[in-house]
Amino acid sequence: MQIGITLTSERDLSVLLERILTEARRFTRAEAGTLFLREGDQLRFAVVQNDRLAGKLGTEEMKRQFEEQPLNLREMSLAGHVAVTGDILNLYDPYAIPSDRPYSFDGRVDARMNYRTESILVAPLQGPSGNVLGVLELINAMDDGRVLPFDPQYEPLVRALAAQAAVAIRNARLEDLSLKDALTDVYNRRYFMIRLEEEFKRHARFGEPLSLVMLDVDHFKEVNDRFGHRAGDEVLRGIAGLLLKHSRSFSVVTRYGGDEFAMVLVNTPKDGALTYAERIRSVVAEYEFRHGTVTVSLGAASLPEDGACGDDLVVAADKALYDAKRLGRNRVAPL
Repeated sequence: MQIGITLTSERDLSVLLERILTEARRFTRAEAGTLFLREGDQLRFAVVQNDRLAGKLGTEEMKRQFEEQPLNLREMSLAGHVAVTGDILNLYDPYAIPSDRPYSFDGRVDARMNYRTESILVAPLQGPSGNVLGVLELINAMDDGRVLPFDPQYEPLVRALAAQAAVAIRNARLEDLSLKDALTDVYNRRYFMIRLEEEFKRHARFGEPLSLVMLDVDHFKEVNDRFGHRAGDEVLRGIAGLLLKHSRSFSVVTRYGGDEFAMVLVNTPKDGALTYAERIRSVVAEYEFRHGTVTVSLGAASLPEDGACGDDLVVAADKALYDAKRLGRNRVAPL
């Protein structure tokens, strides 16, 4: 019940997916796990967690190698079978699956990663309507360093968690549609206001620093006038992509309006916000847009030194942004 409440209260889909897999691994003592999302006739690796491989390869490289190849449902892998049928599979030694079964284990990933899957529990992320949104795969139940079969008592628990997860994923996707900017696919101003209020409450309760960086595209009107609105749209999408790539996963990147972006930096003091803003300024200036170079101006402000509430933070960061533009653009200004 506690896990279910946690899942349904999480609005960020990427955070939600990580949490689903983490919780499932925690109570089944799984060494590793994968969460797939169904997209048409494919299963896409959405989250990969593997303690042993992460230690050998590094987390990012491990994820990259897994995410390169989605699974085709027609190949009837274990995850594909579960996605199509809605069954749950609990297998010890998947390499010994009899040939007459309607599914088989593909050992190519193990071979490529120098890993051995010895026990596996696979459950569908199945909503109340029966639609399977994805698959939860748990690998190698551990006990004092030994791999054991997954206890059958976990099966109804994992299925229940997977059902709760399916509802949470569906809700997060629906919320994404209403809280995402259609052009840039970052969050919109409505979401910005919601999260800023939430993070201010966290700041007030725990005393963690909170920063806001606001960004404005220099001479954006000239880009539209000289090269057309399509070029302007490409600039906005490009900057949004750079912001996502060079921001931490728990930072909140939003399109504040027009050619202006706002980034809520959780648990980040003023000096960290200025370092982040300067990095973004440099990355954008070095990026090769199709029509030429683009620069941005940025303003940074932080709590508690620049205000007493979220609204104060917006006013302060906006004033700093104005200063950056007044001083010649393509620069970062603190309040």
